Amino acid sequence: MGKSWKNAGKTENAQKKGQLFTKLAREIAVASKNGGPDPDMNPRLRLAIDAAKKVSCPNDTIDRAIKKGAGLLDDGKIIEELTYEGYGPHGVGVIVECQTDNKHRTAPEMRSAFKKSGGNLGETGSVAWMFARVGEVEASKTGTFDLDEEAIEAGADDVQNNEDGTYQFFCSLESLDSVTKALVARGWQISSSSPSYKATNVTEINDEQRKEVEEFLNTLDDMDDTHKVYATI
Repeated sequence: MGKSWKNAGKTENAQKKGQLFTKLAREIAVASKNGGPDPDMNPRLRLAIDAAKKVSCPNDTIDRAIKKGAGLLDDGKIIEELTYEGYGPHGVGVIVECQTDNKHRTAPEMRSAFKKSGGNLGETGSVAWMFARVGEVEASKTGTFDLDEEAIEAGADDVQNNEDGTYQFFCSLESLDSVTKALVARGWQISSSSPSYKATNVTEINDEQRKEVEEFLNTLDDMDDTHKVYATI
């Protein structure tokens, strides 16, 4: 796989909806903080709002997150973006991007999760060498089309399909904006467009080992502060 890990069932579990809304609100706040509170001028914020509305996140939650990120709502909490690296079961390299209002909570929780899996949380750079830093666009399109042709015409370097019917287009960081705009022009609906990690050294594991690794990745993905998970499978 070698792309961002997706726990396909997480948005369908009603018990996790509150957690999902919290994660979506954090992404909105971070996007607003980094690019401003106007979604027309901030593509990341616009996509974050669209993602929240798609799962019926309350408008009040969205509005408060925008204001929080823009510094218009002071609740005493600052959301930070943190990245953790380590090895999971069977030597699989893992990168976890987090958005948290308490890094002193997040770090030990990550360390414990890796340890319980039989792996270990590493230092910065310990597994980053197994990945390339790329641009990633997740999108969907109805009708009949040639996927490879769509990728080539949009300027993407690679494309992979997901189990949920969406596709992930990979490109250089420098061409992320142009590829995103090209896909929109070709009728694609964009779910996300952001810097990402793509595995260049894929860890070879058997089917039984894969199940164990996927359970671990699901555990990471379900943690409150996790934003995205990448693995070398």
